[in-house]
Amino acid sequence: ALSQVARDADGILAGAIRYWPVCIETHTALLLGPIAVHPTRQGEGLGGYLIRESLALAPGLGWNRVLLVGDAPYYQKFGFRSLSGVEMPPPTNPKRILGMSLTPGAWEGVQGQVTRAPT
Repeated sequence: ALSQVARDADGILAGAIRYWPVCIETHTALLLGPIAVHPTRQGEGLGGYLIRESLALAPGLGWNRVLLVGDAPYYQKFGFRSLSGVEMPPPTNPKRILGMSLTPGAWEGVQGQVTRAPT
């Protein structure tokens, strides 16, 4: 329900965002990525729109934390912060692991390896 696509008035794909359920030890989280915007539509704010709109829906669907691997200067404006103690598989740079709490304190005490959530 959170993975979305954006199409222009002619139905041409302009952007997309995808979420995946993951686990960090006994805790669940959403992994955001990929997010993609067609090169001809970049710089219009479409990526930010997809991020904000999809994250606004997540708490209503029972999610309280989101993580991603990305550039902190870009994702900080959406509320993402560096996570310590959360490990993605190599060769992920630990400084690029970012998280966002959708409810207060959602990342407190969450540490460990990120794994695929059971289906």
